[in-house]
Amino acid sequence: MSYRIHIKKDYKPEIRWHPAKPWYHRHRPWLFALGSSCLGSLLYITVLMQTNRVDAGQDFDLLNSPAPINASFPAGNAQTFDETSMGNNETQAAASAAKSLQADDQTVAWQTVKIHRGDNLSLVFDRLGLRPAVLQQIMAAGENTKMLTHLIPDNNLHFQIDKDKLLALKYEPDVTTTLQINKQGDGFDSQITITELDRRITKAEAVIKNSLFLAGQSAGLSDNLIMRLIAIYAWDIDFALNIRQGDSFKIVYEEQFKDGIKVRDGPILAAEFINRNKSYRAVRYTSVNGDTNYFNEAGISMRKAFLRTPVKFNRISSRFNLRRKHPVLNRIRAHKGVDYSAPAGTPIKATGDGVVAYVGRKGGYGKTVILKHGGIYKTVYAHMSRYAKGIKRGKHIKQGKIIGYVGQTGLATGPHLHYEFRLHDVHRNPLTVKLPKASSIPSKHKDHFRAQTAPLLARLDKPGQIEIALQQIPAANNIVMAQQQASTPSTSQN
Repeated sequence: MSYRIHIKKDYKPEIRWHPAKPWYHRHRPWLFALGSSCLGSLLYITVLMQTNRVDAGQDFDLLNSPAPINASFPAGNAQTFDETSMGNNETQAAASAAKSLQADDQTVAWQTVKIHRGDNLSLVFDRLGLRPAVLQQIMAAGENTKMLTHLIPDNNLHFQIDKDKLLALKYEPDVTTTLQINKQGDGFDSQITITELDRRITKAEAVIKNSLFLAGQSAGLSDNLIMRLIAIYAWDIDFALNIRQGDSFKIVYEEQFKDGIKVRDGPILAAEFINRNKSYRAVRYTSVNGDTNYFNEAGISMRKAFLRTPVKFNRISSRFNLRRKHPVLNRIRAHKGVDYSAPAGTPIKATGDGVVAYVGRKGGYGKTVILKHGGIYKTVYAHMSRYAKGIKRGKHIKQGKIIGYVGQTGLATGPHLHYEFRLHDVHRNPLTVKLPKASSIPSKHKDHFRAQTAPLLARLDKPGQIEIALQQIPAANNIVMAQQQASTPSTSQN
C-alpha cells in the first residue's frame, strides 16, 4: 500500500491510502524497448538463415548437374577451354553492345527544348545535364554550327540523349533550314539541309462593312497580311481617317507550304484598293537590277518621299489652324501642325529619309526631334516622352524608323504627338500638303515592267477565287513567268 496527502476545502490535510502498482507497471517503457529489440534480432536471424539455405541449394544443383560445363572435353584441355570461351564471350559481348548502341540511336526518343529570351546553348546544356566538353566538341564540328551561337527565341532545339550521352541535335532556325548534328566516334559531324517550299498563288477580296481587319479576316487573310496591305498604301490612303463603309479590296498573294502544310504567307503580288470610289492599284515588280518594290500600273513607285502619318493614333485632337486658341495659354496662337492623340509610349516614325537636325528640349514643344530632308523639307516631332536609342544630331534616318515615343512634355494637356511639315521653312498643313512625286520605272525598262506585271494585274480582274500551285519556285520573277504560261490554274515545276 502507499498513501498520498490530500488537502480538503477547509485546508485540512487528509491521508488517503492507495494500493501499490506492480513492478512491471512502473518499468513499462524499458520493457517495451527490450521486447522490440529482441523481436527485431529474431527476425533478422531468421531471414539470414533462409538466404543461406537458398544459396546452398543453388550450389548443390550446380555441382550435381547431369551435364557439367566441360563434361564433353578431356580433363587435360579443361583450362584451355575456359580461356578460349572467355575470349569469345568478350568479343560477342562487345559486338552485341555495339549493335545495341546502333539500335538505340534509332530508337531513342527525341526531346524538345523551347528557346527562351536570353538563352544560349550553354544554358540549355546545363538544364539537360550535358557536360561542357560536349558543347565544345559540337562547336568544333565545322562552320555549320555557328548558327547555334545566336538562338532565336520561341524556336525549338531537338535532342537525342541516351544515359546522359548526346547522340544527336537538331535545330531549325526557320521553316526551310535544318541543322543536324550526329555523334561520330569521339566527336560530332554537322549537316545543313535546305527544304524548298511549295508555293501557291491565291486571290482574296472583301468589302469593308465594319473595319478593314474584320473584312480581311472574313476573306481568310492573316493579320500579318493585312498589315502588309496597309504598308503598300501607307503613302496614298490614311487608314485611320479615310476608310469608309463600302470600301473594298482585292489581292493576289502567295502562300507557302511544307509537306502539304501551310507554314507562312508569301508576298502580296498585286492589289487593288477602292477608297471613296477611287481605285488604287499596286503590283510587285523586281527590276533587272534585282530590286523589288511596289508600283502602280503606270510604273510609278507606291513608295513616296513622305508618309502621311508618323504615328498610330486614336484621333486628331487638333488640326492645322492659324487662328486656334491655345488650350494652356488661353489666347489666340497659331497651330502650325497636327496633334495626333495616342497613348503615352506609342512609337513615332520618321515620315521620310533625312538627317537629324535637332534633338532636345525646345520650350513649349518639350522633347523635340527635327529632321531635315534634302535641302527644302523639314519635319518636326514634339512633346515626346523620350527619344529612341541612338538618335543624335547628324544621324541619317530611314523612312519608317522609330525616332521617339509619344508623351506630353512641354505645354501639353495630355499625351499626343505634335507634327509639323515645313517647305522652305514655311509651315504647311501635313494633312493636305502635296507630297513630292515618287520615282518611276526608267523608260528603257518599261517593256520589261509591263511584261512582268501584266499577268499579275490580269489576275485581279478575273472573277472569283483563283489558286495556282507553283512547286519549289525560288524567285518572284519565276512566279510571274509561270503565270504567263498558265492561262488556267495548273501546276508547274521548276
